[in-house]
Amino acid sequence: MPELPEVEVTRLSFADRIDGAVVTGVRLGKPLRWPLGIEPAQLTGLHAGEVQRRGKYLWLPLRAGGDAASPADGGLLLHLGMSGSLAFSHQTSLPGPHDHFDLATDRGTLRLTDPRRFGAVVWSPAQDAGMAGKLLASLGLEPFDAAFDGAHLHAALQRRRVPIKLALLGGDIVVGAGNIYACEALFTARIDPRTRSDRLSRPRCQRLALAIRQTLQTALELGGSTLRDFRDAHGMAGQFQLSARVYGRAGLPCTVCGSLVRRIVQGQRSTFFCPSCQKR
Repeated sequence: MPELPEVEVTRLSFADRIDGAVVTGVRLGKPLRWPLGIEPAQLTGLHAGEVQRRGKYLWLPLRAGGDAASPADGGLLLHLGMSGSLAFSHQTSLPGPHDHFDLATDRGTLRLTDPRRFGAVVWSPAQDAGMAGKLLASLGLEPFDAAFDGAHLHAALQRRRVPIKLALLGGDIVVGAGNIYACEALFTARIDPRTRSDRLSRPRCQRLALAIRQTLQTALELGGSTLRDFRDAHGMAGQFQLSARVYGRAGLPCTVCGSLVRRIVQGQRSTFFCPSCQKR
């Protein structure tokens, strides 16, 4: 599933090209997770603004021409689901069986390709209103927000009785620590993923907050992770998975101590860790 780094890499790969573009048409393919929420023809003529990211969602503001606010103003909230990707191109080929949304503009076409159709494109009058408001309301802090630190993490974890890995995956404490990145951050912080959340000390929480930020920053620099389908809007794959120290390395020696990396299942997701380096 595309996580925060992949979504941010996607945003960066087309945001400057679509900013200021005028919508010339919309094509819908097979139904996605939620309906569009507006007649496609009503988007024609709207002007695209600066693409923003919140967690794993992208917000593309669309407004009528001119400086004054208009009832037509709003935007599209996009989610890549389990296997989706966005492409922005001046020369778009005929849609294939997995191409379910095209936003044609005078600068190119933004296309959502999603083989499993768990992705979404939803119209809302604002980020904090309509369907967008409902979907974004429960998200935790951004990992690069100054407010996300050890104190915030410790306070939030005091109310949790679940393993720390599962608490991170919930997304209501901090966004972006998906399965790969949670495994890698916990390894960097030397914390066993099975540790009960409310038993983490303040110093360990501080170490973990820094590890989450460091892991996600490295992933951004490497273009995210590509395990199956992910490509950015230029069609480029990510490289972070090639430098993972525990994820996907079950049975291989730990890069620090040489012990064999273990794999367990938590919340129906694979967890990888070093039983020697990572302590409860």
